[in-house]
Amino acid sequence: METFIEVSFKLGDKEWRPDGLIRVKRGARTWVALVEVKTGKNALRHLSWADLLSAAVLQKEHRGVSDPEQAWILGELIRYLEHPKSGALEFDDMGGDWVGVREAVAAGTLRASDRSVPDVVARFDALLRYVALHLGRRLGTDVTVQLSRKERADPSLRAQALKSLLADTGTLEGLIRIPDTVGDIKVVADLRSGKVTCELTVEAPKAGRPTTRVNWLVRQLREAPGTLRIEASVVNQRGPGMAEPLSVVREDPAALVQDGSRDLKAFAIAQTSPMGTKRGRGRGAFIDSVIVAVDTFYEGVVQNLKAWSAAPPKLREEVDPPGSVRPDLSSTALSSQDGAEPTASAATTVKPVADGGSAGQEQ
Repeated sequence: METFIEVSFKLGDKEWRPDGLIRVKRGARTWVALVEVKTGKNALRHLSWADLLSAAVLQKEHRGVSDPEQAWILGELIRYLEHPKSGALEFDDMGGDWVGVREAVAAGTLRASDRSVPDVVARFDALLRYVALHLGRRLGTDVTVQLSRKERADPSLRAQALKSLLADTGTLEGLIRIPDTVGDIKVVADLRSGKVTCELTVEAPKAGRPTTRVNWLVRQLREAPGTLRIEASVVNQRGPGMAEPLSVVREDPAALVQDGSRDLKAFAIAQTSPMGTKRGRGRGAFIDSVIVAVDTFYEGVVQNLKAWSAAPPKLREEVDPPGSVRPDLSSTALSSQDGAEPTASAATTVKPVADGGSAGQEQ
């Protein structure tokens, strides 16, 4: 028995293409049946092999599969998809328009309406999704490309924004969100300067002097390269803040403090690396330069950063009251409402009562 889909054939002068065809052979006889399925208007979503591979790795290696037989089958699927010759794993081409767009950006002649632009921006978004899946497999978590609510509802808005950005500034950019990190990673590919920049913003501590807040960040970047660019912003700031390489900030935290009377609000951490120019994969390729830039930034910076949290309040120490305790008090425990020790004029004493008399008070 053989099955086929979307089989085209001519019947008379008209060409037909049914949904499926089933052919059964037994001896010299053959039976053929055409299949037509009416499903109505259903949404159709295309998944890449990289999507499927990422989901399979997360399920098997990080979430677990209870059935041993299903775990083995899933492992064999992963083994096949990860093989270099399967053709399912890699994102390996920026398209035939890549070189022309890159050269037009360098010459300053690119327009958002050029026919070559849509394919390049679409492939850049596909590259970001591939980078997210690549990180997710390594980290064992769901890494996603972050879009605005409007862009998720209407993908054409994202495409239009990227086309305008590429034509106006010569850059392509996007956000990658990794769960439980201090912030999203902003990836910027600058086709004019030939640089890839990964940037992350972390909120500054809400307590302490400005230099104390800078040192809080520097302590978390012990293993980071000194070429990192650190920019400090203050509350109600207009324009860019003070920015210095990490190597300078390590020696002089005050280099990021322009006005000691203003509170630091946040730190922007950026790492820049050379951008590849080739459309494919390998040394000197754009795709590999973006993947390496994101991996390096996450490993050297992002995974070591923790958000600031205020110290918990401490209990007050109990102190014994000075002097003797009045015997007529029913309780001698201190209260947070206790004030100063009462004066002698305010104290009252009970006078002994003679036989047949009445009790009196002496002040």
